[in-house]
Amino acid sequence: MSLTSLAGKRGLVVGIANDVSIAAGCAAAFRAAGAELAVTYLNEKAEPFVRPVAEKLDAEIFVPLDVRIPGQLEAVFGEIERRWGKLDFLLHSIAFAPREDLHTSVVNCSAEGFAMAMDVSCHSFIRMAKLAVPLMRNGGSLITVSFYGADRVVENYNMMGPVKAALESSVRYLAADLAESRVRAFAISAGPVKTRAASGIDRFDALLDKVRERTPAHRLVSIEDIGQIAAFLASDAGAPMTGSVIYADGGFHTVA
Repeated sequence: MSLTSLAGKRGLVVGIANDVSIAAGCAAAFRAAGAELAVTYLNEKAEPFVRPVAEKLDAEIFVPLDVRIPGQLEAVFGEIERRWGKLDFLLHSIAFAPREDLHTSVVNCSAEGFAMAMDVSCHSFIRMAKLAVPLMRNGGSLITVSFYGADRVVENYNMMGPVKAALESSVRYLAADLAESRVRAFAISAGPVKTRAASGIDRFDALLDKVRERTPAHRLVSIEDIGQIAAFLASDAGAPMTGSVIYADGGFHTVA
């Protein structure tokens, strides 16, 4: 049951990998709140995992998007403009780093790997914002997904720490740049969730156990928990919080 109304709003969800991904949890919350959705999938290999989720969400637009391929991002927004003529919110929940660079220390990661991680995980959010703003004529919300490793050193998170820190800083600057357009920007700093994307982090299961032990209620957050926060931020009620990093980690970040 949704606590937020998104009736009459249309949103783009980027980053669904399967039905247990954070983006899927957010999309379900958006839909439960009454929003109409556009959903992207990475490529032909990913489509069979994402299509059932999109169908369950009654997604009106279902299109491929690999932000590394020139022109694909523009094509997605072109389709949204053609079909809808407007956009009220978007969720950016994608991140990537070459495995060999992710599994080594920051000082040893390659320049090429770092640049790719920054482009896919951070700069793509800025590119999406630029394309979304002309469609957000009555204002809107830009939401991305971060992690505690942006603010503190997390073992084995390695180069994604600096990348996510850049993403959170980008949220603040976008919020300031777009304030006059009534377009808000937010980052959800989600607690660790066992997803396909997270499986690329070395010894991730050990991280889950550590977080569960230290979190005040000794439980991990779910994709449904994160989705409810995303739905609130997509609504007009979230407007005063623009530029913020909102923690969805059960209070883990408050524990020393």
